[in-house]
Amino acid sequence: MMLPTHALVGMALALPIAMLAPDLAPAALLGGFLGGILPDLDLYAGHRRTLHFPTLYPIAAVPAALLAFLWPTTVAIAVAFVLIGAAAHCRMDIYGGGLELRPWEGTSDHAVYDHVARKWLPPRRFVAYDGSKGDLGIATLVAAPLVVLVEWPFVALVAGAIGIGVVYALLRRRLAALAPVVFGRVPDTLSQYVPARYRDDTSELRP
Repeated sequence: MMLPTHALVGMALALPIAMLAPDLAPAALLGGFLGGILPDLDLYAGHRRTLHFPTLYPIAAVPAALLAFLWPTTVAIAVAFVLIGAAAHCRMDIYGGGLELRPWEGTSDHAVYDHVARKWLPPRRFVAYDGSKGDLGIATLVAAPLVVLVEWPFVALVAGAIGIGVVYALLRRRLAALAPVVFGRVPDTLSQYVPARYRDDTSELRP
């Protein structure tokens, strides 16, 4: 799923705490937002493998959440929701498309790498691909209560995420066609940093 959806889901998971303890709302909402983004920081360095931990994030989130419950400081709450948001991100990626430039073609059986099982988890494709209508629909659905219940500046974060999501959804297929053209012109000295799927429409598949 696209990054805005992950960020919004991370914030939505923090919403109950934000409502029950308004003084902790900024830490919870920001933690969820950043946690939703965190795994995709590996986009150009082993995407869905380097920072994606579908088993380890949930395991780490349990003691972090317990600690935050027993010791509800802003730091403990923020850390807990970073891990919760990151865990949700990695699990959500399993239910989307595969790791390929054109996931709507369904040619990849790699969704997220599980470091514990030491294997790639296959995509379930309940959401066709990142930037699909279904993906945007989830983002919009999740954003609705956030817009109503959160305060500034988090309203701006939600609005910005939805705006980016709409633009990305509209351009998703065009970007797939454009990527090999653009990244194919990258100098040889920088080509090692360009994911293989952007150069020749093949996935970064490693055993």
